[in-house]
Amino acid sequence: MLDIRFIRDHMDQVQESSKWKKCDVDLDRILQLDDERCLIIHEADTLKEERNLTSAKIGKMINEKQDVSQLKSEMKRVGEKIKDYDEKLANLLSEIHELLLWVPNIIHVSTPRGASSKENELIKSWGKKPEFSFRPVLHWELGVSLNILDFERASKMSGSGFVIFKNDGVRLQRALIQFMLDVHREEHGCSEVSVPFLVDTKTMTGTGQLPKLKEDMYRLRTDDLYLIPTAEVPVTNMFQNEIMDEDALPINLCSYTPCFRREAGSWGKETRGLHRLHQFDKVEVVKFVKPETSYDEHEILLEYAERILQKLGLHYRVMLLSAGDLSFAASKCYDIEVWASAQEKYLEVSSCSNFEDFQARRSQIRFKDKRLKKNRFVHTLNASGIALPRTIIAILEQYQQKDGSVIIPEVLRPYMGQKERLQNAS
Repeated sequence: MLDIRFIRDHMDQVQESSKWKKCDVDLDRILQLDDERCLIIHEADTLKEERNLTSAKIGKMINEKQDVSQLKSEMKRVGEKIKDYDEKLANLLSEIHELLLWVPNIIHVSTPRGASSKENELIKSWGKKPEFSFRPVLHWELGVSLNILDFERASKMSGSGFVIFKNDGVRLQRALIQFMLDVHREEHGCSEVSVPFLVDTKTMTGTGQLPKLKEDMYRLRTDDLYLIPTAEVPVTNMFQNEIMDEDALPINLCSYTPCFRREAGSWGKETRGLHRLHQFDKVEVVKFVKPETSYDEHEILLEYAERILQKLGLHYRVMLLSAGDLSFAASKCYDIEVWASAQEKYLEVSSCSNFEDFQARRSQIRFKDKRLKKNRFVHTLNASGIALPRTIIAILEQYQQKDGSVIIPEVLRPYMGQKERLQNAS
């Protein structure tokens, strides 16, 4: 959430960000309501001052045994006006708050201005595309032939967008999760947390999923709870309405969770195989940092996610997202895209985002600044570290062999009983 004073002082910047992010917000209405809020506060304060002065006068008149009935009658009317102003103020604050929830975060100056992913900038790449002496097999065909993926039976239970992992597919799934958590804990110094998979409306609002992305969320209406779309939501909100010790920053957390997304806007996009599942696994890294170190920490966070793919030996590239491809809540974002050999295209496996104080304002996450002697909002950052489905796609398509087997990346073998290949287990 943006501070309303920032909106007033940086109107052009907020309008530009809203335009690039395709958010239709009425900033003039917000400022008009804020003007009304200031006027009401002034009128109410004037009446309260009058009431205080008159109360003192009434007390003095009572001591002098003078008639105060008329003054008391006037103060009753003043009290009713003050009550009316307070109700109007509460309604105004509520309306302003609801409108502010739809205003997107500002776009960082280093984010390229462009309308879509076509304007994303290639920052770097790592490794080389594997070369084959045969035609690579698509991962969904390979997964079925290896007897590790079952889409048909999953669809019988849950419809499209779900999968059953079987045999060594399950072991690969668990191996990736444990490997990623171990790297983030032992090499990146993250503390691991296990968080709820169901959260309330306030929590979803805090990280910016609500109200903007409501249609993409799974909601349990009876309990007014949402299945989390990413661990970012509960991990970030662990500190909602808290004031952190400055010396505790930066705080680095990692967490594994399943993620649930309706993919309401995915019509016409690639949905075969593991591309766009409604339920999938992901390891997330979340940082809470001081504003002054925010963008240095962003680069460090990117390295965390990259290191996972480097250890797996998977070719990837890093893209800096353009303004039109940036999420509602982010100021700047890198996407890491892994190579899918059989499909001959790159697939996003991690978004590494800096939200500045946007989420912290919504969730009221602050720290006590010793130098300035006041509370300030932290900056929050997160990155997939990383998402499993497309990582598994890359492993199957980059490491496949002519005989139909798939070599298991060396770093995963200790988690799979030193198994070196995926082969048909039927």
